[in-house]
Amino acid sequence: MSNISGFIKRLRDIMRNDAGINGDAQRIEQIAWLLFLKVYDTKERDWEFEDDKYTSIIPTTCRWRNWAHEEVGKGMTGEALLNFVNNTLFPVLKGNDIKDPNVNVLIGGIQVDPTTPIKKAIVQTTFRDANTYMKDGVLLRQVINVIDDLDLSDYEESHAFGEIYETILRELQSAGSAGEFYTPRAVTDFMAKMINPQIGEHCADFACGTGGFLVSWLKELETKKKSTDDVEKIYNSIYGVEKKQFPYILCVTNMLLHDVDMPRIYHDNSLLHNVLDYTEKDQFDVVLMNPPYGGSEKADVKNHFPSDLASSETADLFMSVIMYRLKQNGRAAVILPDGFLFGTDNAKVAIKKKLLTECNLHTVIRMPGSVFAPYTPITTNILFFDKTKTTTETWFYRLDMPEGYKHFSKTKPMQSEHFQPVIDWWNNREEMIVDEFPKAKKYTVQEIEALNYNIDLCGYPHREEEILPPQDLIKEYRGKRASLDANIDRVLGEIMALLGEKDES
Repeated sequence: MSNISGFIKRLRDIMRNDAGINGDAQRIEQIAWLLFLKVYDTKERDWEFEDDKYTSIIPTTCRWRNWAHEEVGKGMTGEALLNFVNNTLFPVLKGNDIKDPNVNVLIGGIQVDPTTPIKKAIVQTTFRDANTYMKDGVLLRQVINVIDDLDLSDYEESHAFGEIYETILRELQSAGSAGEFYTPRAVTDFMAKMINPQIGEHCADFACGTGGFLVSWLKELETKKKSTDDVEKIYNSIYGVEKKQFPYILCVTNMLLHDVDMPRIYHDNSLLHNVLDYTEKDQFDVVLMNPPYGGSEKADVKNHFPSDLASSETADLFMSVIMYRLKQNGRAAVILPDGFLFGTDNAKVAIKKKLLTECNLHTVIRMPGSVFAPYTPITTNILFFDKTKTTTETWFYRLDMPEGYKHFSKTKPMQSEHFQPVIDWWNNREEMIVDEFPKAKKYTVQEIEALNYNIDLCGYPHREEEILPPQDLIKEYRGKRASLDANIDRVLGEIMALLGEKDES
């Protein structure tokens, strides 16, 4: 396509005129399922070339090449297009038959069973809870034409589209609650690099969002491949679970774009499975994650965890899932908010105690509070641990803002080079003091136990006053207020416990 860098702007400009699109989140979700079908059709052409007997799970009428691709203005448009998408395409891809007035099946809905190959089953899973929003069939045709112009079989254009896809993912952060699905690429790349992937290992992300960690994992392994057998092992090395439909679609599409033809990405909720039921076959060599935090789950979710680990905080619950699903000698890198570090309620303490006694928490990297700015001011940390032995000592390292930065922002995000000080320190560790405050320090497990497992160590001693735009200031205020409310609840809970009263919150 011409002017590939203007791809997203062209789509945005068209969709702004459609009354059915209400905001960025719906706009991106609409683009997501269209992109999936375009990418899937491109992959099917490859599969057909490689296997003469390949048959699509999508009925002929509903394949992208037969309804979306337009030859010299002959494609469906207007009401005819809307009627097809709403009353044929979506029902069929969701698994429902299209019937005539006499109840004869005209087009059979996609059917999936346990024997269906993953690369075919993902179509129905992708559309199970998908939505279409556009109400103007002429504008929808224009959007389809822009997407159809992408030549993903062309290497250069496909490579350029990878950059466009990254832009789509970044835009998630400005689409309201969708921002929870995206972790800056500099962060995922750093974590994958330090976890040191090996050919033949399998990596999992139990709340994979759009698949950022899995892509970073694949990129690291790509540098180590030496044979075609290695390539197959790399593409079969990922496993992801995503609860929400929208990021799930993006993740599957992301994997297909990265030549993972059999993406083991599942539309599910990792917290709805009893952790005590997991066996060795459910465990992985590596876990890379940024668990959602501050979210809410149904009350019965706690029933899937031992009573002492049954926290109300989603990030805490995911930490338990990770520990139960990490192989012996396995490795993990996990992003967690400050609240996990300093939390002293019973569940958090129990989870941290389990982490230190069953795993080796060897490193905690304290990240600047603005890594996810301006979308959330919550300060986060990266915990590196493995299942080789019990913890004897833990290193804490505070990553300060790079020179010339007061804070990260949407226009000045964190870059990979900003992690270089950590990388330089990693293999030659020494304690560091800056302005009389510890920047890097080693603590024994006995010292941590004496602090009642409060591992809020080597934190930021002060924060310069920042002058932010009004919208960012409001978001920061709301984040601080939520954090303050959580601290107040924690202190009140401790007081009530001392008074012998049960906290009903």
